[in-house]
Amino acid sequence: MSSSLVELTAVEAAVLRAREAALWWAGLPAGHRRRHLLAFKALVAGRIGELAECIRAETGKPVAGAQLEVMLAVEHLDWAARNARRVLRRRSVRSGILAFNQAAAVEYVPYGVVGVIGPWNYPVYTPMGSIAHALAAGNAVVFKPSEYTPGVGVWLATCWAELFPDNPVLQVVAGDGTVGAALCRAAVDKIAFTGSAATARAVMAACAERLTPVVIEGGGKDALIVTADADLEAAARAAVFGGLGNAGQTCAGVERIYVERPVFDPFVARLAELMREVEPGDGPDAPYGPMGTPAQPAIVQRHIGDAIERGGRAVVGGVDSVRAPFVEPVLLADVPEDSAAVTEETFGPVMVVNPVADAEEAVRRANATAYGLSGSIFSRSRRRGLALAGGLRAGAVSVNSVLGYAGVPALPFGGVGDSGFGRVHGADGLREFSRPRSVTWQRFRAPIDVMTLQPQPSALRLALRMFAWRHGR
Repeated sequence: MSSSLVELTAVEAAVLRAREAALWWAGLPAGHRRRHLLAFKALVAGRIGELAECIRAETGKPVAGAQLEVMLAVEHLDWAARNARRVLRRRSVRSGILAFNQAAAVEYVPYGVVGVIGPWNYPVYTPMGSIAHALAAGNAVVFKPSEYTPGVGVWLATCWAELFPDNPVLQVVAGDGTVGAALCRAAVDKIAFTGSAATARAVMAACAERLTPVVIEGGGKDALIVTADADLEAAARAAVFGGLGNAGQTCAGVERIYVERPVFDPFVARLAELMREVEPGDGPDAPYGPMGTPAQPAIVQRHIGDAIERGGRAVVGGVDSVRAPFVEPVLLADVPEDSAAVTEETFGPVMVVNPVADAEEAVRRANATAYGLSGSIFSRSRRRGLALAGGLRAGAVSVNSVLGYAGVPALPFGGVGDSGFGRVHGADGLREFSRPRSVTWQRFRAPIDVMTLQPQPSALRLALRMFAWRHGR
């Protein structure tokens, strides 16, 4: 038997176990699921040091970054557990005139088994956005972590099994892309995927064979906009965090910066000064660690080289900043908008900063990309900042901060275009993993009944007169 068939068989077996566990899980009262999820949350939170070390061992990120990732994931798990019953309870809707004798409601039911395919850059926080909300909505989950971070997935599933050994509501299937493909074809009821747009297309193609619905987070090329009235110190420090954090390997991190021309030079000078103070390393207290995959340094180096060859200016670092597996901070200025460093996801500690005539031009440039995950605006005017945020083609925007939405569990997260579709987190995330079901029940017999094969002529005439009075005026 080929290895791909073995993997498919193993994944199918996990999905069958999940199918049985899903019947138990969905059959529990919502309050019981809440208690179980909060117990799982408490176990994970109580072992944050252990989980952070597991993240660090597989990704090389510093301890503080790993701990922050766990804290954010736990906050979202807590919110999903505490709010699922309220968000997903049956709700009444108005019946309207034609069906005034009917009562109507919408209820939300779990899909059954949800497959989650997670990334390597945030191996806990990102997939837990799907896992937590899928579980809270009453589904069982089969989780395929990245082949670069399998231990984190196993750790989470082991914690669940410690609490509920007889009910494998959360399972892990480890392996490379062939395991992910097997999961897509294993008769799960929905797939949640995070990764590159190219891989997302392959996932969707595999899911199309069974018409399996998907939620996709496909990366980003996010922009930070700095207006002339902005707090330049705050904007520069936020850019350093958003662009260099996790070695720049953040889907919603800062890769492009557009600055109104009157403050361009002082902003670039301060940003460069801050970036020169940062040096990557493999120590637990380093600002950031290595690239997460063997292929990533070459991608980063290609983007830097292309930008410089096209006339861009290396303000901090350059091509030689790539010393695999590490990449030192790189700041590129005056880079052509058609260069790879502007159009493609770099996923490294590299930022492009370009001047613009005004903030409106910045918004146009920020939107001139296939991606649309998130963005940031810095302006001392709240009104202007929010107005500019409203013009961004993005799923999430922070004003006077970077990644501000990541710590707000009630906010949905997702993108548009090559950044994907669907949402995790918040009420939208809970509904993402639920099927709406419409229900009506007759309160009394309709005095004017046209919902019959051969309505009475008098009833039809009256109904038409009422229709014309209501809609034809």
